[in-house]
Amino acid sequence: MGTWDMGPFDNDTAADVAGDLDEATMEERESMIRRVLKRAADPADYLITPDAERAVAAAALVVAQHPDGEPACSNYGPSEPLPELPADLRRLAVGALDRVVDERSEIAELWDETTNGPRWRQDITRLRDVLDPPIPPQDEALFEI
Repeated sequence: MGTWDMGPFDNDTAADVAGDLDEATMEERESMIRRVLKRAADPADYLITPDAERAVAAAALVVAQHPDGEPACSNYGPSEPLPELPADLRRLAVGALDRVVDERSEIAELWDETTNGPRWRQDITRLRDVLDPPIPPQDEALFEI
């Protein structure tokens, strides 16, 4: 079936990641998520679609545990509980999400060819902004020059 919607788990690859996490022991789950994010965050390679889909799913799981995050709700996401993920995964997830929308990303090219491309990019940015919020613009200067 491939991809059926824009959610982090709305494609075959991400649904497989969820299944793999469900089958893994509790102790293995954090390292599986870390491995997926590291692979996607590596700037040396062109990011192929399956690696990007895995990274978005893994990042959504990290976001779900952030105090400002939303649950990674999906019929296709993991059904088994995850361990408390370490805070350092947040920075790694940001790097992976940056690579997902980068010009050296196959999935970004594919989404940009669709009418839903801008909405997909907004969804990725929304996930990223939970982990690394943008600095709001200041209305006034803090001091005179």
